[in-house]
Amino acid sequence: MRPGSLMPVRPAMPVRAVVHEQSASPFGPERTTGRQVVGMDLHRRRSVLVRMSMDGRKLETVRIENSPAALRAVLARCGQRPLVVLEATYGWYWAADVLEQAGAEVRLAHPLGVKAFSYRRVKNDERDAADLADLLRAGLLPEAWIAPPQVRAVREVVRYRHKLVGQRTSCKDQVHAVLAKLGVPVTHSDIFGTGGGLWLDQLVLPEPYAAKVASLRALIGVLDGQIAALGREAAAALAGDKGYQAVQELPGIGPVLAAVIIAEIGDITRFRKPGQLCSWAGLTPRHRESDTKVIRGHCSKQGSRLLRWALVEAIQHQPAGTRPRAAREAIVARRGKEARNIAKTAAARVLLTQVFYAMRDGHLRRASDPAA
Repeated sequence: MRPGSLMPVRPAMPVRAVVHEQSASPFGPERTTGRQVVGMDLHRRRSVLVRMSMDGRKLETVRIENSPAALRAVLARCGQRPLVVLEATYGWYWAADVLEQAGAEVRLAHPLGVKAFSYRRVKNDERDAADLADLLRAGLLPEAWIAPPQVRAVREVVRYRHKLVGQRTSCKDQVHAVLAKLGVPVTHSDIFGTGGGLWLDQLVLPEPYAAKVASLRALIGVLDGQIAALGREAAAALAGDKGYQAVQELPGIGPVLAAVIIAEIGDITRFRKPGQLCSWAGLTPRHRESDTKVIRGHCSKQGSRLLRWALVEAIQHQPAGTRPRAAREAIVARRGKEARNIAKTAAARVLLTQVFYAMRDGHLRRASDPAA
């Protein structure tokens, strides 16, 4: 080539997308001995799994399309009884079931405990999965309880029923809103009862308000049937549960609230004492302490929202002489009516303590106030 001539440019080679990435281990994943740890960053369509040895050597990073077959194929390379950790995120049921059926020991990471990962300078799916595996190896993983399939089934029923009750309430509120727009005075305490329904039938409303009220009343009728059916289904699923029968003996708790409480708590033996159950339910106060400064705030509300709703609902129907009502009245008498919500929370904690012993022992202890 003559001086000053240009060098020929070679055409660029096509870049292939990497789907499976393996670390440069001198032994490779096939020759790895010992138990393996797998961190799984689960998403709706795809997931990332990072395999590690117990000493922290990264063996493989795999991206898969979410399916039981793909998950089992990765787990087949993980040896005997691997430790697998995934976060309690959207749609984790199927992944936990497939992993357990494939012979893995599954751990569920609590979302609040791993929230600090979002503040990293570099955050991606592979780092998230690797951090989950590292926390599990080090014994620092904040775990959530993996409810068995039968508990999940009852939870699905009671939670769906609660959703439908909210939709029914919304429909009833809309009927009242239509009547208020038209200036129609309501002469019945319950316009959706027998007498109120006959009163609504006789109303002559202009269009399109008449059609809207008729549509809402039809929806309320359908929701009534679905809510009643779900209540019967939950009661049938818990018919042989001694704790379910014992909790219903507590004042203010009927079959529906008892089903919600039993389903949300699940296995009561995972709590050693009632204080742990109250803390898990989010009914204990926050505590912030640094040096000589101590701040105690309101309840944490970090547990099941539906469980707290059921307990507060039961507090509204406590008769005189019960311990929860005595605790509520004592706080109101000492701090005034402005502390009514605080008193309800304190009474709910007392009631949850009674629920703990009823579920644990299968029978009811003394529920009345000794002074009464």
